[in-house]
Amino acid sequence: MLYENYTEELLGLKEVIITNIKQTEQSCTIHIQMPRKVHICPVCGSETDQIHDYRNQKIKDIPSFGRHTILHLRKRRYVCPDCHKEFYEKVPFLPRYHRLTSRLSAWIIAEFSKVHSMSDIATRNNISGTTAARIFDHVSYPKPSLTKALSFDEFKGNAGGEKFQFIMTNPHEHRVLDILPTRKIEDLYAYFSPFKDRDKVKYVIIDMNKDYRRLAQTCFPHATLVADKYHVIRQVTWAFEKVRKEEQKKFGDSRRKYFKRSRKLLLKRPEKLTEEEKDQVAAMLSISERIRYAYALKNEFFKVMDSRSSYEARKLLGIWNMMVQGYRELLPEFKVCFNTFTNWQKEILNAFDCPYTNGYTEGVNNKIKVLKRNAFGVRVFERFRNRILHVMAA
Repeated sequence: MLYENYTEELLGLKEVIITNIKQTEQSCTIHIQMPRKVHICPVCGSETDQIHDYRNQKIKDIPSFGRHTILHLRKRRYVCPDCHKEFYEKVPFLPRYHRLTSRLSAWIIAEFSKVHSMSDIATRNNISGTTAARIFDHVSYPKPSLTKALSFDEFKGNAGGEKFQFIMTNPHEHRVLDILPTRKIEDLYAYFSPFKDRDKVKYVIIDMNKDYRRLAQTCFPHATLVADKYHVIRQVTWAFEKVRKEEQKKFGDSRRKYFKRSRKLLLKRPEKLTEEEKDQVAAMLSISERIRYAYALKNEFFKVMDSRSSYEARKLLGIWNMMVQGYRELLPEFKVCFNTFTNWQKEILNAFDCPYTNGYTEGVNNKIKVLKRNAFGVRVFERFRNRILHVMAA
């Protein structure tokens, strides 16, 4: 049995009369009109189906079959027999004064949830970049509620006249809570002070930023402060890299380049090395005493970070600190680590009893970099904030 309404179903245009379809390689033009029916006069409320005249309106719709879709609507204007008011018929898929269908606007907003540039979205949907921006500006995310775990970090956004923006996430539910225009401590105090539910926050995870620590201690006095493990390990990695770079300067050109190319082997955990890689590492360690001892310190710190509790970590960290003190003349590069871990010992040990890290936040920062690169930067902060929240909510 032949299905009579297959064209309307295929195009998703229900309750319309299709009078003609013209196609080219780039576009599909569909001529339509609405069924004639009784309308209510917006002035006196009388019923009428009396037509005054027609007008042709060109409307952009969502792309179909790889082509831009344009609707040519033959639109009726009715006239009321009682008050003589003239008014256009109602078109359910077209808001008043619009030249885009409702579903195209919704489609464009959905497109903004992907990490595409605004110009790319506009081109693929046959609209201007200004129109795409105007549609997306209807999207707005309100100020969030606080959760039991918060993660703080910053990223280079270059939006709203500020170089760095502040990000707050919920590491428990893997959700971005808010993006702030600046990381300045006075602005962060002003943002968090009005919250009435600050006591519900149980954990605040931060990198080793003293300003964020003061902020958390002031605004969330009942929360446990946690230093993210990645940033803790990075301190030791940086110290080891400084030793390697200083020692490389003493080598000949070929050996220096070999050490530089093989840096990842020296940074890799010993248990993850293959037998061939172990031989390479042993050969490199035999050349420099300073690199050999720095390598041992780095690996011992990995054992600290593998601790199952803060009690175990406290003992191992104490032993590691004594090792650093024993090598302070030979390896002065580790002095910064020693001082940092002494100042942040409480927050570092809290990480072993806390089930959350900054891992999700760092992942979001990487996605923001991709978004910013694809969009060639976003200067308007509010649009940048809403775009990030929209992408991460998808």
